[in-house]
Amino acid sequence: KGGGGVLFNGLSTEAFKFQPPLSTKLQKMAIWGLLHLVAAAALVLSCPLAPTSANLEGDALYALRRAVNDPKSVLQSWDPTLVDPCTWFHVTCDADNRVTRLDLGNANLSGSLVPELGKLERLQYLELYMNNLMGCIPKELGGLKSLVSLDLYHNNFSGAIPPSLSNLSNLKFLRLNGNRLTGRIPRELTKLQNLKILDVSNNDLCGTFPTSGPFSKFSEESFKNNPRLEGPELMGFVRYDTSGSCK
Repeated sequence: KGGGGVLFNGLSTEAFKFQPPLSTKLQKMAIWGLLHLVAAAALVLSCPLAPTSANLEGDALYALRRAVNDPKSVLQSWDPTLVDPCTWFHVTCDADNRVTRLDLGNANLSGSLVPELGKLERLQYLELYMNNLMGCIPKELGGLKSLVSLDLYHNNFSGAIPPSLSNLSNLKFLRLNGNRLTGRIPRELTKLQNLKILDVSNNDLCGTFPTSGPFSKFSEESFKNNPRLEGPELMGFVRYDTSGSCK
């Protein structure tokens, strides 16, 4: 009696008050568990930054592989199904699995470069010298803001030197000698204040060559064997650079 309830076979009537069925509790637990899974999945999907960058760079490099002939199979390890390209031969990455070097000099490659290479935002060294690569130098290489060295010498590149290379503010080494490049030397390249080595010799460049900015310290050896190149520009004289015959 009183607040304790009536005893029935030794049990208080409190024990017979309504309790939620066990199935209802299980349903609630299942719902909460599902909500936690959904939240966790949303968090994972919202943070794929590193793999995405690595995959984009892998795609860019694989585009190069598809565009070149590789008789020595030096690109055989370039497997596009891997998470990132950092395990591929001739590719170097930093601690964030971002590509910093591409070393394919003297690899007997032929074919052309691809604009996708401009997506390698942390690339510092692009070494493609002494191959048989041809076609134009992609203007997208001007987007490689971390680039220190661009070595494309002794290939068969043709067309003009892209003015967009003037955006490579960290560039120290620019070697384009031994190709079939034509047209003028872009005056925009005088903005490359960190440029230490320049070689555009043995091409078919025309007009005059700059003498301001970093070009003031380059000797004529950097420009030799361009039959149509007229020599250094003279301040106040631009007739060679405005001539329509220089293409």
